[in-house]
This record gives sequence, C-alpha cells and structure tokens, in this order.
Amino acid sequence: MGDIKGFLKVKREKAQYRPVCERVKDYSEVSLLRKADKSMEQASRCMDCGTPFCHWACPVANYIPEWNDYIFRGQWQKAVDLLQASNNFPEITGRICPAICEFACVLGINDDPVTVREDELDIIEHAFKAGYIKPRPPKKRTGKKVAVIGSGPSGLACADELNKLGHKVVVFERDDKVGGILRYGIPDFKLDKKIIDRRLVILEKEGIKFTVNTDVGTDLPVSKLLKEFDAICLSGGSRRPRDLQVEGRYLKGIYFAMEYLTQANKRISGKKFSQQELIDAGGKKVVVIGGGDTGSDCVGTAHRQGASCVVQIELLPKPPECRSCDQPWPKYPLIFKVSSSHEEGGQRQWAISTKKFIGENEEVKKLSCVRVEFSKDAKGAPVIKEIPGTEFELEADLVLFALGFLHPEKKGLLENLAVELDPRGNVKTGLDYSTSVKKVFSCGDMRRGQSLVVWAISEGRQAAFHIDKFLSK
Repeated sequence: MGDIKGFLKVKREKAQYRPVCERVKDYSEVSLLRKADKSMEQASRCMDCGTPFCHWACPVANYIPEWNDYIFRGQWQKAVDLLQASNNFPEITGRICPAICEFACVLGINDDPVTVREDELDIIEHAFKAGYIKPRPPKKRTGKKVAVIGSGPSGLACADELNKLGHKVVVFERDDKVGGILRYGIPDFKLDKKIIDRRLVILEKEGIKFTVNTDVGTDLPVSKLLKEFDAICLSGGSRRPRDLQVEGRYLKGIYFAMEYLTQANKRISGKKFSQQELIDAGGKKVVVIGGGDTGSDCVGTAHRQGASCVVQIELLPKPPECRSCDQPWPKYPLIFKVSSSHEEGGQRQWAISTKKFIGENEEVKKLSCVRVEFSKDAKGAPVIKEIPGTEFELEADLVLFALGFLHPEKKGLLENLAVELDPRGNVKTGLDYSTSVKKVFSCGDMRRGQSLVVWAISEGRQAAFHIDKFLSK
C-alpha cells in the first residue's frame, strides 16, 4: 500500500448526509459525495493485510485493497478499470449495498473498518465526471442471440456481460421502464433514478436492446422466444410478498410495502393516480410491520409524504449493538443498525406480534399486538412465546407489510415454461445456472431467493459465464 501506516494515522469518517430538516422535504439523495482529497485520505487506511477478507466477503469479489491503493495514489483511471473488472454497476452498490466487505475488513477486528462502500462510490463518480466511462461496443459479434427476461440488477449484469462477449442481447421488462426493483422498489432518496438512466444510455449504445411493457408469458408467448433465441435467462426476481393472515387483514388501508414503494416511485417520476388508487401517508398514522431495509424505505417515504406519525415494529428481538459470540469476525453479523430514514424520526419497537387489525367503516384504525419472548427448544430451534399481560394497541390509518418475499411469481412465464422449482418455490438450476428446460437459464432472486443487490449482480455475471459456455459448444 502507498502508506502502510495509514490506518494508524487516520480515523474512519462516517458517511455524510444532508441535514434531516432539509432532506425530508424532498426525494433527492440523502448522502453526500466526498471530496477527492478525503477519499484519498480514507483509502490510506486500507492495510497491506496479506489476506484481504474484504475480497472474500464481497459477492462480486471486488479487488478492494488494490483499488484503494490506486485511490491513495490518485490513479483514478486504474482504480475504475479494476473496479469495473468485477462490478458492472458500482454506482449502484456504492449507494445501497450493506457493505458486507466492511464487516470482514481485517482492520475491523480492533478498530473501525475501511470505508469500502464510500471508496467504491468515489471511484465511479470520479470516473463519470472525468469522462472515463464511455460506451465500448464489442468489436466482434458471435451471431448468437440471448433473451434476458427481467431488467433488475441480475438481468442487467447478465445482459452486460453477454453483450461484452459479442452476443446479441434483448432484455424484456414488463414495467414501463427498465430497472426492476432498482427503479420501483428503492426510493429516490437512496438511489436517484438518473443514476440508473445514465448507465442504461451506455448499455444501449453498446448494443443491448430493451423491450418494455412486455410481460413474457402473457403479452408475448415464451414459445416464440424459444424459437427466436439461442438462449434465455430468467431473471424476474422474487416478487411474491409474504403476507400476514390475521383477523381484519382485508380492511382498507393495509398494503404490501412494494405496492406502496412502487407507487411512490412512479408518482415521483410524474405518473398520476386516481384518488381510489392512491396510497399516501399524508396526515396519517403509519405502522410498518417488518424491521428490514424495505421497512426502513417505507419509513423514509412516509416521512416525506407528511405522515403524522410513523411506527415500525418487528417480530424479532432488538439486535445487539455489536457482534455476538456466535457471529465472529469475518462473518456478516446481525447487529442493530440505524438507517438515514430512522434518523428522520418515528418509533421502532421489537419483539412485537400482531394479533389482529381493528377497523371502522371497513378501514383499519388499530393493531392489536402483544409482546413476545424467544427461547430455544431441545433441538435448538427458536420458540416464540407471548408474554401474558403485555397486550396493547397501536393506532393506524395506514399499515404496510415489509415482511420479505416468498418466491417468484409463477403465473404466466414459469407456468408456461414448466421449469422445475426447488422446495422453496424458486427456479431450480444446476451449478451451471441451467434450468430443467433446454437452453433456459436463471439467475438472481428468481433462482436464489430474495437477497442483496450485490448478490444479484454476482448471479447475473455467473449466469452469463455459463450461458457463454453453452453458446460456444
């Protein structure tokens, strides 16, 4: 490394955000980009540690120590070339990845880890500003055609890799715009959609064709694609939400988180909705059920829509502030986190079970809840037990389920293809990402189950590798 004692001289600086009083009034990104000199200083903390566990932990195997060294030396062109060698969309992961790599940082054993995610974002944004990121169409075409169904991070990564290898790629998306969960599942205050569009312009100029408003299996027979294309990749994501079937579930004012976030994103982009269709938190008492990132996104969106109050509840107990003994370094630990949305207000409660919804005039007005405690049975399996006398009610005009997803939607595409599914309901593949149907592959959440954006990118890259091998036979 450029300064082998940098980690002894420089302390970690947290990511900077716009003031809460300012950012809750708009949907612009909350995070602020660092100046180049600060990036170089923070990059100097990366150790010459011999075995870079950050690289081991990263799903796309980023060359983190190497490009941190390039940042420190001010060699931005080399840094971005190395970064893009393993990551198709660092401008996205640099904004929304939970930075698994940082929890595996060797420096993090007894100090604060390196700011890997911010370093990654600084590289790619510097590269765009300097004009390093330009369309580079393949010099030769193979004559092979591949259909990628689904334009989320896995589908886009797969398409990008296959196009670079010279194959002709067409991406099919059922929504009106490309991006999948990146566009409609993540709020603009975390990922401005201009960032996605900036990359899509490059991909189109490199030769990838995007076909929107096309639900393959419904609008377009999949049999037609099987005839026209040499290979097909299913990357439609895991979109079947987990429900909460308790008394009062079908009262008005109860929605899945993705229904709410998708509409909010579309409204920001200019789409209008009728009063009957509108899901708006303005002036309402909002309860978000589910303590993960999607729940946090609902909290931040509700703040911006002018909710009178926001409460986020979670069935699981509050995570510890630091690593527990059963989650040692370099594992990714389950610890207490405060997102930018949580900083903006609202309440958070843990170990809460929702028993029923109470309504008036067919509209939700309250949640009947009880506190729970966790123990383990003789086999070590978790057991949830209600605590007597802890029953209480939460007022609510709007309830949002952020309980995760079960598996991909089966109606249409998967049913028509008749691909084999695994016990969880995901598309079953071999180690080569191939499905039970000849020349059909799958990647991302549709194959793996609900996961992180960085895992989706990794899946897309791996699928492209195996599809290219199949096409080269």
